[in-house]
Amino acid sequence: MTSFRRNKFNLIVVLGVLMFVLACMCPTDRNDGAGSSEPESVDKESSSADVEDADNDAVDGKKRNEDKGDFIVERTTVDNPNFENLDREIKEAKVLEKAADKLNRTLILPHDIALRTKDCGTVNAFYDPKDNSITFCYELMVHLFKLYKSDGNSDAEANERMNKAINFIFLHELGHALIDSYGLPITANEEDAADRCSSFICIEEMGDEGVEWVVAAAEAFYIQSKNRQIGKGSLSDEHLLEEQRFFNSLCMIYGSNPSKYGGFVEEGFLPKERAVKCPAEYAKTAKAWETLLEPWRKD
Repeated sequence: MTSFRRNKFNLIVVLGVLMFVLACMCPTDRNDGAGSSEPESVDKESSSADVEDADNDAVDGKKRNEDKGDFIVERTTVDNPNFENLDREIKEAKVLEKAADKLNRTLILPHDIALRTKDCGTVNAFYDPKDNSITFCYELMVHLFKLYKSDGNSDAEANERMNKAINFIFLHELGHALIDSYGLPITANEEDAADRCSSFICIEEMGDEGVEWVVAAAEAFYIQSKNRQIGKGSLSDEHLLEEQRFFNSLCMIYGSNPSKYGGFVEEGFLPKERAVKCPAEYAKTAKAWETLLEPWRKD
């Protein structure tokens, strides 16, 4: 019980770090070679040249969409008394309010998107297109902690991995929200696209720390794959099999820097046959998300 109380407090810290990451989602200079000072100069010129409609300004020659919505926080009541302290701590720290403020200064929205944390009665985190909301369930944190414990981790190790995996999961749900709200042309499995969106943000924006978030999620996929039987339910589900999500996650990391993460192949975690394709796979994923999000970024 003591370790669980510590985990609940740590969620506030984790979400706080996560919201900083979301606020920093900005184009990288990997493909165009532009320095950090050059876009600033262009943005100022564009803003002064056309103040009539700032939301639709063409910045760096690219059209911006009109901003018609905001990320908003929805307060919920807790039914399960085990989560009352966690719920109170998150509200008192204004975790979601701070997240919404940073996101609203970063992304253009066609409509409002609600952010909420709550006890759901089930292990889950999800985006609901019916009311345009992202919900993070408190039960998921308990599930992840127990999952890592079942694999032989100590309380401290399970707690650390849980905190890292939560970041990946939250970004996965943000991916769903953006795909739906922006009407992004995803031509393959959306669950896989959301996984890759999360991996892209983790790797590009947070570097080594973000890579650890992806690895923690991959570990959860691997552990879960050992604890279930593959049947029609698993094969017909919109999510990829846990084994596939595990290898895809490692492929994203390895593909971002093969020399740095060559240990994945050397130690046998990522098959060589897949690894040789990962650099091109990652480059395509990164380019796709940069292109898709560009019209929805604020100056």
